[in-house]
Amino acid sequence: MEAPIQAILFIGIIPALLLLFIALKGYEGYYKEKSIFLTFVIGIIFGVIAAVIRLLLNPPPLIIANVLIFSSYTILYLFLFAFFEQLLKTIVLNIGRLQLKKETTIYGLSLGLGFGSAFTPFLIIAGSVSGQTSLTFLSLIAFGSIGFILFNAASGAYIGYGIFSGKMTKYLFMAIILQIPFNIIADLTRSIYPYYIIFQFSLVIFGAIFFIYVLKKVMPQILKKK
Repeated sequence: MEAPIQAILFIGIIPALLLLFIALKGYEGYYKEKSIFLTFVIGIIFGVIAAVIRLLLNPPPLIIANVLIFSSYTILYLFLFAFFEQLLKTIVLNIGRLQLKKETTIYGLSLGLGFGSAFTPFLIIAGSVSGQTSLTFLSLIAFGSIGFILFNAASGAYIGYGIFSGKMTKYLFMAIILQIPFNIIADLTRSIYPYYIIFQFSLVIFGAIFFIYVLKKVMPQILKKK
């Protein structure tokens, strides 16, 4: 990849900021802009850490010679990495001054958006390293990375709501369970054409469904509860 990672990072940051702008409508007065910015930046930093670890671990693909394979290592990877990513978000959001606070849900959203946006450059670089450098191929990767942004934004807000409502363990566990099938789809994007296109679109659809659910059903709860 000729473009520096800092430049590619903006491919993820721009849609993340647009989603943040859209999602915050109706929640004015429930958050501080400085805290939104801070959690977004922290999310990017933690997202970079998670993305680098994903690349370094690089487990065997789930599809080998057109056969779906679940080795013990792959199954352990799918669960532990889901746990690791959601735990990173929980550590940030579960600090003393954010516990049982409505705004924790909103800060979880901004944290997750920053977290997800960090995956875009690493996914593009990993795709280019594989030898596929066509514009169509890399555009599909960039499109699929939107699924990472949507899913992590939703899981961040979901965990944040759990911390606000005093049910952190329950919401953390559910976020982990939901990420396992997402990780499976993400891993399947390493399979051959034409499955590659299908799984990239599946990432976006999966992330969008979870994001819309959190946006419409979970976050509005903070407006109702005293």
